[in-house]
Amino acid sequence: MKLTLLAVAVATISLGACNANKQEATAGLADSVKIVSLSGSISEVLAGAGLEKNIVGTDITSNYPEGLKAKPKVGHNRNINAEGILALQPGLVIGIKKDFSPALEAQFKTAGVKLLLVDQEFSVKGTKELIHTLTDSLHVKTKGDSLIKILDQDLAKVKPAVSKPKVLFIYARGTGTMMVGGTGTQVEKAIVLAGGQNAVTEFADYKPLTAEALVKANPDVILLFDSGLKSLGGAEGVSKIQGIKETNAGKNKKIISMDGELLGSFGPRLGIAIQELATKIN
Repeated sequence: MKLTLLAVAVATISLGACNANKQEATAGLADSVKIVSLSGSISEVLAGAGLEKNIVGTDITSNYPEGLKAKPKVGHNRNINAEGILALQPGLVIGIKKDFSPALEAQFKTAGVKLLLVDQEFSVKGTKELIHTLTDSLHVKTKGDSLIKILDQDLAKVKPAVSKPKVLFIYARGTGTMMVGGTGTQVEKAIVLAGGQNAVTEFADYKPLTAEALVKANPDVILLFDSGLKSLGGAEGVSKIQGIKETNAGKNKKIISMDGELLGSFGPRLGIAIQELATKIN
């Protein structure tokens, strides 16, 4: 897990007081340090490490644990507005490196707000590195070790689908917006960990759903986020989409859904998410 130069600066100074000694560094983060977290997975790590009390604002993907729902929201992590974040007067902003442009970093630097920016790899290794990086940098390493132990226990319970079913992920926001997940997406990574395979390999990221592509992919399972399934009128609504009934999934009524933040965050609950997905695609 790589830190930006700004992140290295944050990791090597005391966030509560300058020149803190070793005993102070291992005591954790001072209650006075106000954090804005710009990633659901980061927010989960912070909360799991006992730092929820320090969080004064989050992006809209940060809704677990329950207490984070009440935190002020500063928009989506893919469309970060510095002014809204600075209005919360944070001492530290934590986010995913790829979401920050040099100009945005400069805005926070000019305002005297420190940044801790991390890379995130959508894998078991990447999740563990995310946890270690955040908890080590914020002087709660023991908490991070505990989160890793729980994650390993959850992952050990996963029973991957043995038949390697072809799973098609549809991102939907009503019938007017339906996208098919190709290669390289977070959801594809989760599908593989659960023992499945992506039904679409011809393109990367997302493309609009077409009946022709649907029939060609012929998935065994159709996967949506809970919100997406609801927006289409449930499984019955999905079955009415042109081409669905011609697929194995449509014929066998294998249409499933999961909470989007759980499935896609690759945070501390990764093991729980993969357990659920493996059970549903089996």
